[in-house]
Amino acid sequence: MIHTDMTPIEKRAAFSLAGIFSLRMMGLFMILPVFALFATDIEGATPVMIGLAIGIYGLTQALFQIPFGMMSDKFGRKPIITLGLIIFAIGSVVAATSDSMLGIIIGRALQGSGAIAAAVMALAADLTREEHRAKAMAVIGMTIGLSFTASLVLGPLLNGVIGVPGIFWMTAVLAIGGIFVLKFAVPNPVQSTFHRDAEPVPGYFMNVLKDKQLQRLDFGIASLHIILTATFIALPFALRDYAGLEVADHWYVYFPVLLLSLAISIPFIVIAEKKRKIKEVFVAAIVGILVAQLGLVFFYDSLVAICLLLACFFIAFNTLEALLPSLIAKFAPADKKGTAMGVYSTSQFLGAFVGGLLGGAIYGWFGLSGVFFFCTVVAGAWFFVAQSMETPRFLANFMLHVGDVPADQVAVLEQDLKQVKGVAEALYVAEEGTAYLKVDNRELDGDALEQFVKEVEDAELSSAEHGEGVAEDTHKRVPQN
Repeated sequence: MIHTDMTPIEKRAAFSLAGIFSLRMMGLFMILPVFALFATDIEGATPVMIGLAIGIYGLTQALFQIPFGMMSDKFGRKPIITLGLIIFAIGSVVAATSDSMLGIIIGRALQGSGAIAAAVMALAADLTREEHRAKAMAVIGMTIGLSFTASLVLGPLLNGVIGVPGIFWMTAVLAIGGIFVLKFAVPNPVQSTFHRDAEPVPGYFMNVLKDKQLQRLDFGIASLHIILTATFIALPFALRDYAGLEVADHWYVYFPVLLLSLAISIPFIVIAEKKRKIKEVFVAAIVGILVAQLGLVFFYDSLVAICLLLACFFIAFNTLEALLPSLIAKFAPADKKGTAMGVYSTSQFLGAFVGGLLGGAIYGWFGLSGVFFFCTVVAGAWFFVAQSMETPRFLANFMLHVGDVPADQVAVLEQDLKQVKGVAEALYVAEEGTAYLKVDNRELDGDALEQFVKEVEDAELSSAEHGEGVAEDTHKRVPQN
């Protein structure tokens, strides 16, 4: 098979879109380590209201991300992304200027309503060839992880200088900066088309929701973000009131812990993927979450213990954040990856909402130990669910444009493709003239598949010469992870 590098335009698209994600994610998460402490002095503040303010963005993002993606198919990617960033900026201003919890909650809800994730992914798909799409998504994913890490460090630092209202104002500025990046740095697509490997198909939702393996993973990402959001309702109080660390100094804990956890998690991710030990590493990481939360139940008053347990938590968190999307891609049927990822993302945001709401309520009822115990129970339930997960096959996604195929020849085409060594699944989508494959890259007979492509191209050329109207856009693609 022919392997080529990403073009300059593809690289520019990947990094500029990652920059937009980065600016937005930092705006969302910089308040996470400081808001609970700030909000206690605001009119109408209760633990439930504080938790709702932290997590409400997840509810609105879950509600609007898929509709925003569909709107981008109709009205264009850049206009919809711009609209989302404007809504996000307005929400930030509302939160910055509010002196009541209700106003801040409305602002946070507006922030989440500017749900551009699906539209950004669709634009990335427009601007990259299928064989490089996974690389572009990986760049975006890594940027999101780094932005989250930076936001936890910058939040306490900026809080000491400009306060939480200042952070909200800065968030608005970052959103406007994202619009400039979109306009001047992101290339314009030659053509925007629907990509079922990157976008959800409404007709497939029930199939995806009924899939037991995907259900386990959706439950997992929801659980992970329930735990994350609830933890950051309690953790700032533990660091200030029990460990004796001033708010402006909390970054002294977050920076080394997050840096260390990033470095340590990478080898686990490599082992999971390269050594094909993904289930073992996945389940072990869930145990790491459970152990960290259980430890915080008893030792939240010790700075040393908090640092050690947070390191354990974030090593596991970073590992799981990398493995969960990979597992979705492995378990999702060949033509339903985009739909599966849409449901997965919705589950993630709903988890953030539930974590904020329940974390706040439990803090009000049972205090810090109650929040950490709640997170321990969620992690335990997740461990129980994950134990029954099947060991995934290490299959990559592969798209093959074959043009128009007569209805009575579709089954033959799919069967012929599955006869190629290393091809596990093959499904032809008539409206796209595309065969969606799942392949094992270690076993794939690339020469046989290339020969198959050549035969299809020759047959198409012959048909075209005889005026039979077979689609002319037939060309091969290479496997992507």
